Amino acid sequence: MYNYFTLSNGLQVIHRRTPGAAAGYFGVTVRAGSRDEQEGSFGLAHFVEHTLFKGTGRRSAWHILNRMEAVGGELNAFTSKEETTVYTAFPAARLDRAAELVADLLLNSRFPAPELQREREVVADEIDSYLDQPAEAVFDDFDDLLFAGSSLGHNILGTTADLERFGSEECRSWLDRWYTADNMVAFYSGPAGADRVHACLERHLSALPAGASPHDMPQLCINPPFDTSRSVGSHQSHTVIGCRIGGLYSPDRFAMSLLANILGGPGMNSLLNVQLRERRGLVYTVEASTALYTDCGVMSIYYGCDHHDEQLCRRLVQQQLEAVAAGESINERKMRMAKKQYLGQMLLSGENRENSILGAARATMFHGRAADRNEMRNHIDEISLDSLCRCAETLCRNSKLTLC
Repeated sequence: MYNYFTLSNGLQVIHRRTPGAAAGYFGVTVRAGSRDEQEGSFGLAHFVEHTLFKGTGRRSAWHILNRMEAVGGELNAFTSKEETTVYTAFPAARLDRAAELVADLLLNSRFPAPELQREREVVADEIDSYLDQPAEAVFDDFDDLLFAGSSLGHNILGTTADLERFGSEECRSWLDRWYTADNMVAFYSGPAGADRVHACLERHLSALPAGASPHDMPQLCINPPFDTSRSVGSHQSHTVIGCRIGGLYSPDRFAMSLLANILGGPGMNSLLNVQLRERRGLVYTVEASTALYTDCGVMSIYYGCDHHDEQLCRRLVQQQLEAVAAGESINERKMRMAKKQYLGQMLLSGENRENSILGAARATMFHGRAADRNEMRNHIDEISLDSLCRCAETLCRNSKLTLC
């Protein structure tokens, strides 16, 4: 399904050929995100991601904006806690155009001061807009409390005060430090074969400097559980319940993901959706998810409800967690059904080529390769009922944050 090769400068490439596809996807994932920022520069990774598109030695911001758009393509980027991705979607015949543009951004971005000032205003508006959405902000606020005292505990967008400190020199220094061949993975999905992609990327990306910057990841603080409410003037209460779990290399990561799907996955038959919405009409949305990092992770449950229903929802969630932990709500038959549903959902999501190659690139960065469908099926099949109950028991000892 996936091919792997390495360019002359050490840049690893993951390639997926999809014969007959009308669109291609190409980009790079860099192992650098908000976790790598220092106090006083929170938001720099995200700001650099924005301002990469604001001018190179060859192109103005206008020319960058139009380079892929002119042929019907799109240029995109996003930042997370531990990585940044820059990529483009394009008509399949335009691979060379896409690779040349991405290479120009990575190698030659100038971060001109007038463009930085304009983008500061854009990002400041993004921060303000995000704060106006408590259903989104509650997740970051929860992480701030859960990871207080560590680099995981701050918003990816940063603060408006820190934004004012970011100039051309800071942005260029960030790029030079982290955007190196050994610290990123390039990816391609489309109809072109591996030999053609290899030759194209060698031509455009071999000039990227080699070398990987060390990641400073001190041991995380172990913070006590919390139960906090904050008034934000919202018409609803927005609550996150969760706890720290193992990370990307934890043997329990597959069981935790299956548990999240059983509790509050996309299926309408998830335990919490049935209890809170279908039977009682208390919420419009309830969901469970995991976020996995290199040395830890978070499992969280979110729901939004009327203020007077918040405590009832809290009790119902806790009851479901305790029932799963005790083996009362999941037996071997239901476990088999849950695995079948989860694998079916994974199969359907795999049909989204864009999301698939983005996920495969991240897996390659942290695991060296992406698991294929048979491997994933084996991982899920191997989950025992005991391990699922043990994971639920971990989640029973949780923290809670409500924005109301």
